[in-house]
Amino acid sequence: MKIEKGEILQGKVTGLAKFGAFVELAPGKSGLVYISEIANTFVKEVSDHLAVGQEVTVKVVSIDEQGRINLSIKQALPPPEKKDTPKREQPVFAPAEEVAGESQDAGFEDKLKKFMKDSESRLSDIKRQRDAKGGGKRRR
Repeated sequence: MKIEKGEILQGKVTGLAKFGAFVELAPGKSGLVYISEIANTFVKEVSDHLAVGQEVTVKVVSIDEQGRINLSIKQALPPPEKKDTPKREQPVFAPAEEVAGESQDAGFEDKLKKFMKDSESRLSDIKRQRDAKGGGKRRR
């Protein structure tokens, strides 16, 4: 039996390991299903999903130069259904100039002056609050 990449075949699980499961596809031909290719959900333990002797449908993912066959159970399954999630409306943002109450034709110097004034005002408020709490100096 000639096995080619992309084929979907029936096989029997012959062994389990921490990293995956060995599946016999034909007499003398077996491949490995890595743990990440077992199911569409997170697989912590291979034995939670597969058992020795279980018949499985697998897809041939690759065959390397040494003849090792990599298989996938989840790629052989139909794609999972996506849940319909309601789409949220995207917020509409106004340009920064309109929010700040500035006209769009304000020059760079005007914007810089306003920024410096606001910045100094905020810094003085922070210093005043810090001094009122007594946090200006460390106490021992």
